[in-house]
Amino acid sequence: MEDDVLTTLKLLIIGESGVGKSSLLLRFTEDTFDPDQSATIGVDFKVKTLSIDGNKAKLAIWDTAGQERFRTLTPSYYRGAQGVILVYDVTKRETFTKLENWLNELETYTTRNDIVKMLVGNKIDRDDHEVDRNEGLKFARKHSMLFIEASAKTKDGVQCAFEELVEKILQTPGLWESESQGQKVRLVEQEQGSGRPCGGYCSIP
Repeated sequence: MEDDVLTTLKLLIIGESGVGKSSLLLRFTEDTFDPDQSATIGVDFKVKTLSIDGNKAKLAIWDTAGQERFRTLTPSYYRGAQGVILVYDVTKRETFTKLENWLNELETYTTRNDIVKMLVGNKIDRDDHEVDRNEGLKFARKHSMLFIEASAKTKDGVQCAFEELVEKILQTPGLWESESQGQKVRLVEQEQGSGRPCGGYCSIP
């Protein structure tokens, strides 16, 4: 039943090659994990419906190759996106330092000023961390992003990352349009103080 879907949102997942973008997407959409996941060629695309506080949103999630040779796809990939997940690998500092480049690209090509950004530090199941959680949090705050650490392998934080991102988009007036054209849509108010399953996990600057 599509008629109870409030809106369709375009989300992007960006970051360096090998940080686990496709693994996060597969874990969220199909609840699977492949340790031998091959590099994405071009763009992959998945659709999932998510219910947030009684409001259903259909998510069109675009997963892109991190390699330089696929950058020609960039402008069309960013067009019309309402939310973006920037991913780095907590075990590889280089993937964290290159986040600035991805943010610059996002600013260059995105068609919306109020796009909602979520920073995800992936692979927290590993022991060999090179990027501390506080560094991620600080970077996220500096750039007005939501933040969470996650593991596509163990599921930690994955569902929460997408839920928090979508919730923030739905709370941003003018960023999305209702599927039922012409009707005034009032979001179901979430009761104050009702804790989300990942409360305290994410940071909303």
